[in-house]
Amino acid sequence: MIAYPFNDFDGLELAPQYVAARAAHGLTRVRLPYGETAWLVTRYADARLVLSERRFSRAVALDRDAPTALSRVPGGIVTMDPPELTRVRSLAAKAFTARRVERLRPHVRSLAGQLIDAMITAGPPADLVRDFALPIPVSVICELLGVPAEDHEKFRVWNDSLLSTSATAPAMRELTAYIGGLIELRRAEPADDLMTALIEARDVNDRLSAQELMLLCIAILVAGYEATASQIPNFTYTLLDRPEDWARLRAQPDLVDDAVEELLRFVPLASSAMFAHYALEDVQVGDALVHAGEPVLVSIGSANRDELRFAGADTLDLGRADHAHLAFGYGLHRCIGAPLGRIELQEALRALVTRLPGLRLAGDPAWKTETFFRGPRTMPVSW
Repeated sequence: MIAYPFNDFDGLELAPQYVAARAAHGLTRVRLPYGETAWLVTRYADARLVLSERRFSRAVALDRDAPTALSRVPGGIVTMDPPELTRVRSLAAKAFTARRVERLRPHVRSLAGQLIDAMITAGPPADLVRDFALPIPVSVICELLGVPAEDHEKFRVWNDSLLSTSATAPAMRELTAYIGGLIELRRAEPADDLMTALIEARDVNDRLSAQELMLLCIAILVAGYEATASQIPNFTYTLLDRPEDWARLRAQPDLVDDAVEELLRFVPLASSAMFAHYALEDVQVGDALVHAGEPVLVSIGSANRDELRFAGADTLDLGRADHAHLAFGYGLHRCIGAPLGRIELQEALRALVTRLPGLRLAGDPAWKTETFFRGPRTMPVSW
């Protein structure tokens, strides 16, 4: 039995234990700080199978002592199974359209430019997290949900609490009450935002329930804020740590979109696999037979470094044409906000390489240690 998680918080390296796990026969048995023991999936093909196979359930975790790196398991859409999951995702997709998301690109591009203008005016050094990475997703998510500008800071505080190992119940109650009030406001005064579209989304006279709408908005907030706020400095740190790659991107800004996809594959964002998938019957996963009732964890970071799927998997290749990574998940629970995440990361990175081509680290980052997503808490930069 191996203690898990493997990844350290003070950096972005993929732990060497994953290499050994991918090379081993079958799956790896692990014990986490909380919950029961589990099987760990580390290979790409096995990960796709578990993430897409309906014989695995996330909903069962709510009735079990699910293995997790954090002391709680989030609810809502991330722990639903079909047919409820299918219905909620279908309704959400009617509101969270590619056209609606793409309309946010000018807002993201303008915001990134304004933030860099402010950094240049203030002069170096700057904190890339505080001055650039954090404001972008907060502003975009609040714009999407119709949250007034004066309440943006509240959302940031609530989100930080939700993803902290020391999360507090009052913060969750405050966030729930706030979103409930926003829902009622949009019912009375519809607007051209995602909240109104979610309220109005229907399928054969079926709408999202009040509870489903609440949990979906919280899921959008958490996924849309924390992942992007972490990955902007993560991607920048990774590139600055490889001067030849930063120079290549600076000289070829047209590579930004491909670079974002490769960085999504290469940078292991999570401290560990997060969700337990319980086998509803005996399921063959690669060389291992998972018995009914056993939980399986899927390491996206490890699967994205599988040499059997990606040639030179441990090498960052900004021109890589193969974008079949699993950074946004796969199958039943693939992130519905993936298009929005891509826009934010593309515009943030494009702004940095074109406006601050001489960007460099001005000190060591201070790393987050109490959240699920890894990344700098502060990251001093100069130019």
